[in-house]
Amino acid sequence: MWDFPLFPESASTVSDRVDMGTMLSVAIVLFFMTFIGLNVLILSIRYRQGMKANRQNPPKSDERLEALWIGAPLVIAMVLFAVTTALFFIQFDTPADASTIYVVGKQWMWKIEHPEGKKEINELHVPTGRPIRIIMTSQDVIHDFYIPAFRVKQDAVPGRYTEMWFQATKPGKYHLFCAEYCGTYHSGMIGTVTVMEPVEYERWLRENSNDTGYVSMAVEGEKLFVQNHCAGCHRESQVVKAPRLEGVYGKPVPIQNGKDVTFVLADDRYIRDSILLPKSQVVAGYEPLMPSFKDNISEEDLLKIIEYIKSIGAKGANE
Repeated sequence: MWDFPLFPESASTVSDRVDMGTMLSVAIVLFFMTFIGLNVLILSIRYRQGMKANRQNPPKSDERLEALWIGAPLVIAMVLFAVTTALFFIQFDTPADASTIYVVGKQWMWKIEHPEGKKEINELHVPTGRPIRIIMTSQDVIHDFYIPAFRVKQDAVPGRYTEMWFQATKPGKYHLFCAEYCGTYHSGMIGTVTVMEPVEYERWLRENSNDTGYVSMAVEGEKLFVQNHCAGCHRESQVVKAPRLEGVYGKPVPIQNGKDVTFVLADDRYIRDSILLPKSQVVAGYEPLMPSFKDNISEEDLLKIIEYIKSIGAKGANE
């Protein structure tokens, strides 16, 4: 921001807004610190011991001063509240057309996978001008995915999914840090975010494509879906009565809660919990027969299965 050396480079659509909010807060603090400090200094000199100042009948109250001292901070606080709340909604309202990238934190590295199947360790490649949604979890302890140039950071928490989004504005290489102390080699858990022009990014994404090394996460997820015997219950050839998964992603699912039925959204968290803790949310009309796959499926494989269910969800919705 303004080539000020204490600020990292500004390279996302929200970075300037974050900087402006920060500078506004700093300016307010500096103003009151200076104002109060100068008054303390002036009064200390004016009324120091031995100074011939009139100390008779000092005012005990001044309603105008009290109203100003209450009203001014209130107005300033409300302005800060409005600015930061608007920024909060911008940062956490992910655009509908955002591209998804999956991140798994592990002592002491970032494991990153694109839906197309491209995998990275401590590196993240993204295009300019496209919103990117990061879905993350941790394999062990709490980590924190932090890109200073984008002014975004989010905890990666074991046992759940968290997310953030950003849109890079200019090509270049930017720092990636873990901003949460996560163990002995925390300081070495660093990486690089490479921002590329869209055409260059698509070319990079096609390198080592299907015929020479990798397949999409959805395709790998389908293989895992079959290998773990999910297909026997959740496909057309099912041998056990179980909910069908085509078209379920992103839709409300009825959950049996005692005698009542409640609805939950079939998102990433719901699918993850249904695999690891299947008896916690039993679909209405079905028996709690599904076994838990906890400790039997890695976080990376869970993400692939979720990506597969997303893909058949889209197919089912269009049929």
